[in-house]
Amino acid sequence: MRLAQGNESSDSESIKEFSEWLLQLGEGRLGGPNDGQAVITIPDDILIKDSADPLQDLIEFAYPSILQDFHDPTYWKERAVLAPTNEVVHDINDRLLSIDPGEEKEYFSSDSLCQTEHVDDIFNPNMYSPDFLNGLELSGLPPHRLLLKVGAPVMLLRNFDQKNGLCNGTRLQIVSLGKHVIEAEVISGSNLGFRTFLPRISMSPSDKSIPFKFQRRQFLISICFGMTINKSQGQSLSKVGLYLKNPCFSHGQLYVALSRVKSRSGLKVLILDEDERVTNQTRNVVYKSVFSNL
Repeated sequence: MRLAQGNESSDSESIKEFSEWLLQLGEGRLGGPNDGQAVITIPDDILIKDSADPLQDLIEFAYPSILQDFHDPTYWKERAVLAPTNEVVHDINDRLLSIDPGEEKEYFSSDSLCQTEHVDDIFNPNMYSPDFLNGLELSGLPPHRLLLKVGAPVMLLRNFDQKNGLCNGTRLQIVSLGKHVIEAEVISGSNLGFRTFLPRISMSPSDKSIPFKFQRRQFLISICFGMTINKSQGQSLSKVGLYLKNPCFSHGQLYVALSRVKSRSGLKVLILDEDERVTNQTRNVVYKSVFSNL
């Protein structure tokens, strides 16, 4: 359905071929018999080939003439660079934010242990200094040091104003950077063009891997030139650059990334092997038992 909406009827044969390939990938029918993981080969026409700087080639595909259009909200609306992990996404965002010569503003969070952690006599709050809490980077939580520029795209990390479409995953563009609030314009979802003011709020991570509770008071956004594949679910994009520095690791993750586009020509994939050399093969994770009771 997404492909049919983004193409002319005269392209029906190529749409059908690409759709079938995506379905085979999503159902684990590529790469031979498997139930779990399989190595598949990505077609040459959607690959970023080896060059002096293949990552820059991927960025230029997703964001052509970025300097000229940096402050245009329509420019960011339907394009993104996707990657499986937050670590790789952060590297992409830092690289793209540095391209614009505009003034950069930084905001620091205030991190503290939750009051409930002080009730337990066994717990020693001195073990977790502010510097230690500042250094924690967890999924769904903005960084301690948030770097922003006017014109940059950002993503909400929490439901903020559901009535006006400001939900977790909504993308916005920075309009102005104040000391206590940030003005931003919605560039995704149903409320395109809606402007809002974002304050700092206190957030606690939902990550169960840390053995204590703390809260971070910070703006509830992160830069989103690039985003994780999981965050892209449900979005329809015209230009997608998929950066597989590391292979996908969860069921259906590769399918989600490749099926965000409205056309085959709007997709490019950069795959690196263990030695960080460009390759045309990657891992596809599909557990077929998931489909057995559908």
